[in-house]
Amino acid sequence: MAQDKQNEANIASMDENKENVSDPGVGLEILQIIKDSQQQHGLRHGDYQRYRGYCSRRLRRLRKTLGFKMGNRHKYTGKKITEEMLSDSRYLLLVLMEAERSWSYAMQLKQEANTEPRKRFHLMSRLRKAAKHGQKLEKLCESPSIDAKTKLEAQAYTAYLTGMVEFELQEWKPAMEAFNKCKTIYEKLASAFTEELAVLYHQRVEEISPNIRYCAYNIGDQNAINDLMQMRLIGGGGNMMAEKLEALITQTRAKQAATMSEVEWRGRTLPVKIDKARIFLLGLADNEAAIAQASNEDTKEHLYETLLSECRDTIQAVREELKAEKQRERGPDADTGKVSNLQFLHSYLSYIKLCTVVKRNESMAHTLQAKLKDPHNDENKRGPKPQDLIRLYEIILQSLAELSTLQGLEEDHTFQKEMALKTLVYKAYRCFFIAQSYVLVKKWSEALVLYERVLKYAKEVQSKAKSIGDKELPDVQELIAEVNAEKYSLQAAAILDTEEVNEAPAERPVKDNTPLCDRLETFRLDPALVGKQPNLVHFPPGFQPIPCKPLFFDLALNHVAFPPLDDKVEQKGKGGLTGYIKGIFGFGS
Repeated sequence: MAQDKQNEANIASMDENKENVSDPGVGLEILQIIKDSQQQHGLRHGDYQRYRGYCSRRLRRLRKTLGFKMGNRHKYTGKKITEEMLSDSRYLLLVLMEAERSWSYAMQLKQEANTEPRKRFHLMSRLRKAAKHGQKLEKLCESPSIDAKTKLEAQAYTAYLTGMVEFELQEWKPAMEAFNKCKTIYEKLASAFTEELAVLYHQRVEEISPNIRYCAYNIGDQNAINDLMQMRLIGGGGNMMAEKLEALITQTRAKQAATMSEVEWRGRTLPVKIDKARIFLLGLADNEAAIAQASNEDTKEHLYETLLSECRDTIQAVREELKAEKQRERGPDADTGKVSNLQFLHSYLSYIKLCTVVKRNESMAHTLQAKLKDPHNDENKRGPKPQDLIRLYEIILQSLAELSTLQGLEEDHTFQKEMALKTLVYKAYRCFFIAQSYVLVKKWSEALVLYERVLKYAKEVQSKAKSIGDKELPDVQELIAEVNAEKYSLQAAAILDTEEVNEAPAERPVKDNTPLCDRLETFRLDPALVGKQPNLVHFPPGFQPIPCKPLFFDLALNHVAFPPLDDKVEQKGKGGLTGYIKGIFGFGS
């Protein structure tokens, strides 16, 4: 009671200080600093080792800046932070970082203790040290120079660390008291500020609420298990608390499984002697209800994966028992042709697994289909495409094919008809999205043929569904209406595309490497002309022949006067025939 009155007084003084513009007290935003540091340095991905390294480096920087050295390399000299030093809030930050370093080391050891149990002793040592640093911080904040808000946050932080220590020691009552104290202080702080500032405190309250309910359950509050199941749906409490919730749920189911001895399926009662199978079958209805109540797709996907993981482990346990049974019964009457109860139980568990795969992929397909129809998709991000949905329906059809071959159900004609009808339904959906992918690439004829195939499948499903009356069968009436609408719009698009080809061939883009200078007389729509590399002229230009330059010019030839040769020409002419005859016979030589 005295502590609560002190907290109320701190909140009242904090409200008064908010009205005063100048607050003389030294303050430290403890929760804000912690959350920002954790989100920026590893805890967004659960990397406690990285966060611990950051705390160590920040401590070293603070000590160096403040001149608060703890000795030298040869000798350690312990120093204490006193009230006289609190004029600087960095001394409070120094103690806070020491507590955070010890806490992050403890959380790192907690992850490693799953495979190395001996590390649990070191874990408890680090947690106690973190709580000790928290108490030191709270004691320093009792100084009159510290403002009221910092005092309250220090008390809440210390209560949280103390609660973590008691929680790991399984001292449920002290842990619950510490967490409740922490929750009360943060709720009061949230009520004293505006909504924007109070968001951080509300988030902290949501984080510690699963711990409080878990402590209440272990103390004896049986109603707390329902609250824990709801917290499991919304993913509260972080990874560490989620592991404890899963362990608690498994433990609760194990207690209830002691009364379960048999299960009925497809008109046959099966004795269930394997404990793992009992626990799984007992929690099957709860898991399916949790999936139906899931608030968002991420939570639903996580629950589906959890259910499939448990189912695979159970099938493996039954398979090992089945091998042992076959070895025991090996003899002349081993091959009687009758499916044993254990083999039929294996078929039942395989049926659950395959049906869960079908439901999970169908849920993912509905989500992708809604995004595909959303006109406000971000163009910068890659949105869903029909090819993604085709892959999902391929997996569904593969699962249905495996369901049809389960041992012990070959002669169950009703079951086989149900599987055949579901196969037709999902074939119709797969064919529809294949047609959608053809529409995207403007292959109108192929898409039209596939739409006709979808209508054929859908009408076949409608004609056969009345005789079977399966309530889980998806309705294909909406698919038929959508196909009819798409088919008419497809025909219109095909006609418009044909008219554009026939009527305006010159306006269509033409891929031609001829430069613009060679086709100036022809108009062609060439988007490359306004791009970064327009094709305007031949580049580099071609070679052309040119006359060679002469070696010299005879400029003197025009000014030279040659001697006359008339006398020589006349003498040659006077010789006549006589001179010719003399020349022949050698008389004139």
